[in-house]
Amino acid sequence: MPQPCQLIDNLDDFRAKPMRRVKLDAIDTNADGGLDKDQARDALNDCRHKLSNLQELLYAQGTQALLVVFQAMDTAGKDSTIRKVFTGINPQGVNVHGFKGPSSNELAHDYLWRIHAATPQRGKIGVFNRSHYEDVLIVRVKDLAPSTVWRRRYEHINAFERMLSDEGTRVVKFYLHISKDYQKDRLQRRLDNPKKHWKFDPADLKERARWDGYMKAYEEVFMRCSTDIAPWYIVPAEKRWFRDLLVAQVLVQTLESMKPKYPKPTFDPAGIVVE
Repeated sequence: MPQPCQLIDNLDDFRAKPMRRVKLDAIDTNADGGLDKDQARDALNDCRHKLSNLQELLYAQGTQALLVVFQAMDTAGKDSTIRKVFTGINPQGVNVHGFKGPSSNELAHDYLWRIHAATPQRGKIGVFNRSHYEDVLIVRVKDLAPSTVWRRRYEHINAFERMLSDEGTRVVKFYLHISKDYQKDRLQRRLDNPKKHWKFDPADLKERARWDGYMKAYEEVFMRCSTDIAPWYIVPAEKRWFRDLLVAQVLVQTLESMKPKYPKPTFDPAGIVVE
């Protein structure tokens, strides 16, 4: 029997392969891996415990960092995934940064300037709610820059993530995958519930109308920018308990592969007496 936090035994099945075409409409957004919901929730608790311990080791060691990127269409649950997965982890060791439209100051710099400034310092986990990938997604779909501009950004992004890796920051990226029908249902729920009206933006409907364009843009992102050092995972996100477990399990696996350790003391503990 697998250990609780190893309940999903085929993580690589969800990983986009470098330079291989992905067809999102062929990937089940409602997959559950054949798991039992209660068993998966128990496994998530085990993963959280492991993440907490690994985060402490990462923080104590202070020589590496982890950058976690989330991208998705509206209503896929980026906020709730971050909340569910990172619950119980020391908040001093995790920074969450949400990227919205760039400010005038940010627009006066190169498009990666604001991104680089938000990457985690050594010893910490950084979480991006949206990211530098907006500059090859929304910029492409809404025609905010010529194709000659955004097409060269795939190479920029790969080089940027390679630099982060070379300098000690591991990068792992998640796309929370939902269907257009699921999004319709979630948007309608927000309209039907007065307590959720604050989450609804009529502009979301304009973005929804561009669904096919976004799917095409995401597919090219996965083909060009899922690399061995900064992989993309396509996460079925309609069963939220499976979504949360898959993300948590990948993060545990990633941190374990980084082998964080407590640093050796610079003194002899046995030779010190506390009076």
